[in-house]
Amino acid sequence: MDRSTPATSNVTAALAQDKLGTTRVTQFALSAAATLTMVAGLMPTGYAVTGIIGIPAAFVLLGVVLLVFCVGYNAMSRRISNAGAFYAYIAQGVSRPAGVAAAWVALFSYNLLQVGLYGIFGATASSLLNPVLHVNFPWWAWALISWLIVAVLGLAQVEFNGSVLGVLMLCEVAVILIYDVAFDAHPNGGHVSFTTFAPSHLFVPGWGALLVIAISGFVGFESAAFFSEEAKDSRRTIPRATYIVVGLIAVLYCLSAWAMSVATGPDHIVDQANKALQSNGNLVFGLATQDLGSAWGTIGNALLLTSVFAAMLSYHASAARYVFSLGREGVLPSVFGRTLPKTGAPIWGSLAQTIVGFAVILGFAEGGLDPMQNLFYWLGTTGGFGVLVLLAVTSAAVIGYFWRRGDENAWRSVIAPFLALAALLAAVVLAVANFATLLGVAPDSPARWAFPAGFLVVAFGGLIWAAVLRMRRPEVYERIGLGVSAETGRSSALGTEGGSFDRAGSLL
Repeated sequence: MDRSTPATSNVTAALAQDKLGTTRVTQFALSAAATLTMVAGLMPTGYAVTGIIGIPAAFVLLGVVLLVFCVGYNAMSRRISNAGAFYAYIAQGVSRPAGVAAAWVALFSYNLLQVGLYGIFGATASSLLNPVLHVNFPWWAWALISWLIVAVLGLAQVEFNGSVLGVLMLCEVAVILIYDVAFDAHPNGGHVSFTTFAPSHLFVPGWGALLVIAISGFVGFESAAFFSEEAKDSRRTIPRATYIVVGLIAVLYCLSAWAMSVATGPDHIVDQANKALQSNGNLVFGLATQDLGSAWGTIGNALLLTSVFAAMLSYHASAARYVFSLGREGVLPSVFGRTLPKTGAPIWGSLAQTIVGFAVILGFAEGGLDPMQNLFYWLGTTGGFGVLVLLAVTSAAVIGYFWRRGDENAWRSVIAPFLALAALLAAVVLAVANFATLLGVAPDSPARWAFPAGFLVVAFGGLIWAAVLRMRRPEVYERIGLGVSAETGRSSALGTEGGSFDRAGSLL
């Protein structure tokens, strides 16, 4: 076979190109972070379940680690433009089998994150909208309504979705800042306390659980690279958007977690979060009602719905692009590498996410499971753990990629990625050791090991599938991780900058 000729036509399929600037990419990434969902949903639930008050300090610590991680990550994004960022980076920086395993873990993680949001949307909508509309819809009915809307918008033009997400994002960030100012202006006991920032309240037994909660809040920043094929001047747009998102998230979340503790008092934040969780209330909106009036509590609830919806749409787009990138290269059936002619949306990747969401909603409804704790919190934090693992492996991939090429400075190619790798590996180990604390279950609960072990099973499946491709479809195996570059053959897969894959799947 001529290596300069693509083995199948699907590799030429392209997403809508040159559509997104820095602002649009930032909107997608921040929407995936679901700022109000994190502040009003995951953050107080984290306080309640873990019983640890050092959450603000955890956001500061992880924010610094991720800024260092972004140095190498952005250096990779300037050279590799691929909708399946983690997949492509790890394939070209570690090996093809590792890349396929990473793709499977990424798909698993982003699906957990997306479908988990149906739980909080359904629970919030049923409590907020049922009385207003004089209906008695269960949580899963509202979840299915949101599911249908996401399914339709997932096939729309990417710039249209960016406009929707941008408006929703600005509204929720504005409300969060108003809440933070109000909480700080009405401190419990009459004085503002910075106790929750103290290292002594972070480095406590079970603190690894806080790192998973924190990374769940940051998840979304890395999705900027998923839109590299659709970005204008991606070499500048993607790195700029990534740094902006990490910085904004770190500041917004640490301030919000701290302001919440100021309003309740550091010694009472866990108790009040527990009471709100047990009564199906919301700590943040309750405090807002207390300090600003009932109208602000209602506004917060309404925007929580739009925040969750925006995050669902963003995760849907990210997961669909992962499926698209795998289908385009033949790692998945080629049908997944097709796009809609009019919108450029990855049609079968989008429909696959729609089917998964429908099945999960019905499964949890049939099982009578709690939409907030079991669907939203458990699946969401577990998906965040999967992203944490991917970040660690990607740091190793950055080192491997530039070690072989030698065309990047030491800070971007070795020092920063190595520091990030060490910190992220430590976070992964701590997270696994403290998974029972994260889930709020007994140390001997099967869930304590079942959730993290699920990623090992998924990764192993990816390795097996890579081996199958190598034996049965070697032309597909050689294209793994190359994206649109596969169109011009293996020799140009890394551009004119040099480098090639060896037969074992590692970069030479």
